[in-house]
Amino acid sequence: MNLNDIYTELIMEHNQSGHNKRHLDHADHVELGHNPSCGDEISLELKFNGDIIEDAAFTGVGCAISQASSSMMIDLIKGKRKEEALKLVNTFIGMIKREIIKEEDLEILEDAIAFKNISNMPARVKCAVLAWHALKESINEK
Repeated sequence: MNLNDIYTELIMEHNQSGHNKRHLDHADHVELGHNPSCGDEISLELKFNGDIIEDAAFTGVGCAISQASSSMMIDLIKGKRKEEALKLVNTFIGMIKREIIKEEDLEILEDAIAFKNISNMPARVKCAVLAWHALKESINEK
């Protein structure tokens, strides 16, 4: 099994699992994300404990890429400080833009590194970054 097959499998697993796709009771902040080019929509719900993201979840509709990316992002940010979450956002977006390419710099993304080659599919880039932009907006507003 090659790396692309593993990445595809990870994306499909996260798309189908739904473990982060739920409504979060008593969310401190809700940020809506919409991709007008394909119709993907998410509602990112965050619960903070001071500067720490205590819990996160999302609801909405979209393609496997946007749903899996949202789920992977939530797995990464739970328990992180806002500044750590922003570093993850910047690393993910830098990876998508091919500005960050060193494997050691990308390791912090864990499973989300599966989207590394999404930049080869320009129509799917907005799907992959939808939740990440919503997270950045949410942290900057909170």
